[in-house]
Amino acid sequence: MSETPSDPGPLGPAAAAGPPPEPMPRSTVAVTVGGVWALALVLGVLIAFLSHPAQYASWISLALGVCVIASFGAQLATQRKDGFVNRLATTLTGSFVILGVIGGILGLVTLGH
Repeated sequence: MSETPSDPGPLGPAAAAGPPPEPMPRSTVAVTVGGVWALALVLGVLIAFLSHPAQYASWISLALGVCVIASFGAQLATQRKDGFVNRLATTLTGSFVILGVIGGILGLVTLGH
């Protein structure tokens, strides 16, 4: 007599993977992404008020470097690998846009002088 099991169970790599991870709460994503965006905004405003117009470009690029390091730190602090690249890309793109807009405004202001 040959018995065939009715449910052979999962086979292959999916069996070892276990259940899918729970998605990260939106509040955590908002804090990690929004926090770096706020940092970019604060750095841009500080550059506008505290730096000499001839040094705007160098300070904006330094602020972007700080935002890159802060982005990695914020996303690694979540200790979640699922969606890491998307969260990091969102954080970096937002920081780049914020500092780019501030840099453009500062460039236009400098042309006016």
